Amino acid sequence: MEGLGGYDWAAWLGLAVIFGIVEVTTLDLTFAMLAAGALAGAATGVVTDNLVIQAAVALVVAVAMLAVVRPLALRHLRTPLAIRTGTAALIGEHGLVLEPVTAHSGQVKLKGEVWSARSFDPQSSIEAGRSVEVVQIDGATVVVYESGS
Repeated sequence: MEGLGGYDWAAWLGLAVIFGIVEVTTLDLTFAMLAAGALAGAATGVVTDNLVIQAAVALVVAVAMLAVVRPLALRHLRTPLAIRTGTAALIGEHGLVLEPVTAHSGQVKLKGEVWSARSFDPQSSIEAGRSVEVVQIDGATVVVYESGS
């Protein structure tokens, strides 16, 4: 079966562009995979004028992209934000006051470690033995407020 007289690749390339434009409006990655198939058809069109072979290559590539690449890409895009590590992981944690915490000093036991601490509210003082929650980290000092638990 004959194609467009040696310009089949241009038709496949045009189809890939159309699929690309549709993908930009849908953002579902389906049309991106179809565009990849059309690009494979265009590459095949450069090599052969046989439209059946071009369509077969385009179909195989598009189906493979839809079956293999799209699920992997979607899984990657939907991965939750990175888990907090280091001192950022301490924010929201509960600790125990070892030495009274004021606006300027104090000590808190947090996840088995003793931290320098200061009160989030400069006017408040938190007694030893009370439970606190970490609001932020300021260098090597945890900033806390007294929690209800």
